[in-house]
Amino acid sequence: MTETPAVAYIMPVLNEAEYLQEAVASILAQDYEGDKELVLALGPSVDETNLVAQRLAAQDSRITLVENPEGRTPIALNLAIRNSSHPIVLRVDAHSELPADYTRRGIETLYRVDAHDVGGLMDARGRSIVQRSIAAAYHSKFGFGGPAYHSGAPEGEAESAYLGIFRREVFDEIGYFDENMWRAQDWELCLRIRKAGHKVWFDPELKVGYYPRDNFPSLVKQSYASGTWRGEIARRFPEGKSSRHDLPPLLLLGVGVGVISSVVQPLAGQSLPKPVNVLMHLSKVVPVLYGTICVIEGIRAKGQGMKEKLLTSVAFVSIHLPWAVGYIKGRAIGARSTLDKGRVK
Repeated sequence: MTETPAVAYIMPVLNEAEYLQEAVASILAQDYEGDKELVLALGPSVDETNLVAQRLAAQDSRITLVENPEGRTPIALNLAIRNSSHPIVLRVDAHSELPADYTRRGIETLYRVDAHDVGGLMDARGRSIVQRSIAAAYHSKFGFGGPAYHSGAPEGEAESAYLGIFRREVFDEIGYFDENMWRAQDWELCLRIRKAGHKVWFDPELKVGYYPRDNFPSLVKQSYASGTWRGEIARRFPEGKSSRHDLPPLLLLGVGVGVISSVVQPLAGQSLPKPVNVLMHLSKVVPVLYGTICVIEGIRAKGQGMKEKLLTSVAFVSIHLPWAVGYIKGRAIGARSTLDKGRVK
């Protein structure tokens, strides 16, 4: 290996006019001496994204644009890889900003531990009070159950990697992203990498600034799609099952029964059998307890004031319950054509 191998950054882009310029600037400003190329796979955006991309490409010959009329992330990634040429491939996100040493550190780790895919921390950030509250939920173990790339973990082998820094030859060996996996395609690719006997590695020193959804309806849509595809993974792959993924559906059941009991029991009066009445009384505790825990965890989360912390409590609900609905669907009938519509205008 040369000390500074040439690198190809690949970026799926859809409706990112507000973020694309900063994301590209953070890539081109990397403190890395090797040659760089950036391939933007442009989906059918309805904002000014493609105009921003065209302007950026006109200003820098290292930027290549490819059309992705389907707008699907795995198709965009494969198009970008095939239209790049350098031996190291870095997946990047139009909604993120790389620290200056990201490329250098990532490639050092890739070869230091003899890995084929390296990822780091998703450092969620916010520009508005709502987006900051959602970012705080991303950082909380209560929000996402503690995946390493959200809340941190010691350096070591991992099940999957956030974004990903790859040796190009891994795509020649095991194939590209599965274009039928509209989401979770990174997890599926990492599974194939691990089955081929290669390492997927987590390095907590790699921190990528990420801007999550900036409103709760979009967060709900994203959470539902994420849960659905996680259910698809559990349905399709034995390695994709985990008991912790069953907790949100159980929570949803408890909250749902409790809410229904709160409505039905007063209407039914004394007509219900005593055991049913007792169970309904007990079930009504669940939504109250869950709401209380959300508020407590919101206050504990990092935030800049009580209003922001209370909004983080809302973010927890917007993550947990839609994810649970999606997961049940994914396990029962598969993800099918479920798409994250949170950024579709």
